Amino acid sequence: MSIFRFSNAGGFGTYQRYNDFLAGNPTTPVNLDFGSMFPLGVFTLSSAQATVTFSNIPQTYTHLQIRWISKSTNTGSYNWINFNGDTSSLYANHYLYGQGSNPLLAGADINQARINLYGSSVTSSQANTFASHVIDILDYRNTNKFKTVRALGGQDSNGSGVIFLSSGLWRSANAITSITITPNSDNLATNSSFALYGVQA
Repeated sequence: MSIFRFSNAGGFGTYQRYNDFLAGNPTTPVNLDFGSMFPLGVFTLSSAQATVTFSNIPQTYTHLQIRWISKSTNTGSYNWINFNGDTSSLYANHYLYGQGSNPLLAGADINQARINLYGSSVTSSQANTFASHVIDILDYRNTNKFKTVRALGGQDSNGSGVIFLSSGLWRSANAITSITITPNSDNLATNSSFALYGVQA
């Protein structure tokens, strides 16, 4: 049997009428953007160029993420990233990667002028092939800690591809306001594409 209405008849005492189902309950602020990603900028190259820079990055998110596909105009096989135009020896990185049947390789670089992202680009000789990459830049605006980066990427070159995982460090407490991506040699090829996102947490 359905209930159509309440009344005081039959034993109900005085009751308060509410027009809101949640009325009278304690309220808790909810961050509806938690875990959301917001597009901040995209570069898709219509011609080859030496660098890509995201500048004036908003300081309203928790983390940043870059997703890109790229290739080099000649023999390059990886890209570098710098923050805030800093090219001093404050960077370090560690990497693990494999190349099909080859054993897993690992290495580290310290006191570098950039973070080295191995395997993040392919050479121009590999037609219609681009490397793909996802980079997380954690706590980019926190001025109480050094900045850390984690990256996953790879490429398929018809049996000679590579997949890798790397991490990076910028020994600076400055908030990150710009990011520059540079190939290790030559230029970034036409149709390389880079997208920056703000991540709310």
